[in-house]
Amino acid sequence: MSDANPYALLFEPVQIGPVTAKNRFFQVPHCTGMGHMRPRADAAVRGMKAQGGWAVVSNQETEIHPSSDLSPFPEGRLWDERDIPALRLMTDAVHEHGALAAIQLVHNGNHAPNHLSRAPLLAPSEMSVDAAIPKHARAMDKKDIREFRRWHRDAALRAKSAGADIIYVYAGHSMSIAQHFLLPHMNTRSDEYGGSLENRARLIKELLQDAREAVGDTCAVALRFGIDEMEGPDGMQAAEEGREVVELLSDLPDLWDVNVSGWENDSATTRFQPQDGYQNEYLSFVKQVTGKPVVGVGRLTSPDMMMSMVKKGIVDLIGAARPSIADPFIPKKIEEGRIDEIRECIGCNICVASDNLGIPIRCTQNPT
Repeated sequence: MSDANPYALLFEPVQIGPVTAKNRFFQVPHCTGMGHMRPRADAAVRGMKAQGGWAVVSNQETEIHPSSDLSPFPEGRLWDERDIPALRLMTDAVHEHGALAAIQLVHNGNHAPNHLSRAPLLAPSEMSVDAAIPKHARAMDKKDIREFRRWHRDAALRAKSAGADIIYVYAGHSMSIAQHFLLPHMNTRSDEYGGSLENRARLIKELLQDAREAVGDTCAVALRFGIDEMEGPDGMQAAEEGREVVELLSDLPDLWDVNVSGWENDSATTRFQPQDGYQNEYLSFVKQVTGKPVVGVGRLTSPDMMMSMVKKGIVDLIGAARPSIADPFIPKKIEEGRIDEIRECIGCNICVASDNLGIPIRCTQNPT
């Protein structure tokens, strides 16, 4: 790459805790419909993105325990050591092209139907399962919380053994216990894990501290946070409480991955949300209250928009899920000046439809 490249800023390295991303392109976690059931295919998808120039390539939701069983949906899985070899296929494929491998650990709480494991459903408070099936989640007691923290820590250690460079604590998209504890309509507890925002954020803080203690010497610890799902009488108060969470946890994670939560918002179709960078108004404050790098999304395919976001101090890293599916080679094409060859994501969401059906991912712009 010549110094004359107008997009040279996008190819600067970024320090993320103890690891370094070789440029600013970051494929955030997203499902492929392959996961633990088709690990070689999943590894090939991720490896192609690393080949295409993405500095960080993440996998998908990775279940940490049988009590978070998403079957029949084929997500990632790290229930025990037997799941390490499948995950190692992905990290090896990513490392082959000089990229960092990120793993998104998750316990889905009452969002996990546990059809296969038949384990009891867990939630901050007693409630029905988040699915059209007749099941009920029981409120986690202190022993459950201690066990959950142990499961998460053990999964982080397994992820490290599998070759992960960045390990996620996941609190977004209404699909993780960590976020469920944050939300007042799901957390009606009266102990130190309920009530005030500081109490409701306690579990996330503990998970970040546990992960840092377990793997932080060699792996970065990231937090994925759905900033718009905090609650209040109006949207403005909800956004303000989201800001308070970032202020409260500030420099605990090595990386903030901040997004607008929920499929209907985070993966908005162009029919209803045509703008690139449509999440910027939600992301813009984060770098003001943390000294750690920030990654954000918003169906980003325009290098000019990417440059603007970095220059304005909105993000340090350009995040993408759907655009990286439509064109795994976006970074290389920008680096080589082949902007006109970028295959742009059109936001049709056939990829999202595939995920909702639990089948291998499809893309109208990238039939391969």
